[in-house]
Amino acid sequence: MKPEDLTQLMMKLKDKGLSLAFAESCTGGSLAAALSEATGTADVFLGSMVTYDAVAKNKVLGVKNETLKLYTAESQQVTNEMVQGLHKLLKADVCVAVTGLFGQGGSENPEKPVGTTFVSILFKDKVEEYRQVFKGDAKKMREQAQDFIFQKLEETVDRHFQHA
Repeated sequence: MKPEDLTQLMMKLKDKGLSLAFAESCTGGSLAAALSEATGTADVFLGSMVTYDAVAKNKVLGVKNETLKLYTAESQQVTNEMVQGLHKLLKADVCVAVTGLFGQGGSENPEKPVGTTFVSILFKDKVEEYRQVFKGDAKKMREQAQDFIFQKLEETVDRHFQHA
């Protein structure tokens, strides 16, 4: 998403009086970096926790070790616990968590190939879950994930306020 599109998203969040926070794994802080180029970010964005390793997911966001062992660090279950832990820490109105496989050596398998990404968006006490498979090298997958997340974030806000 281009900075001007992100500026529109920031203004939309500001107009609704909403704050935003991220828990990033495979995106490595790129969501926060992209937002820093938009106008209005300071009015809504609380911050981003980059919890790349399972230890950080557990210690910073409170993801249970049992969940990590049972489902792997790259799973919807872990992403859901990440988003809940983020909300507990920062109390943002909109919390987004992402984890996935952007290279070999994780928990990839035929049902979960490299490129598989899990996103959880917490808003109004509900968590929306997304599973998407991106293609290309790690940089391309990261860019696709960013665009996907910002698009879903905008759709979520629009959906909740379309009748307001």
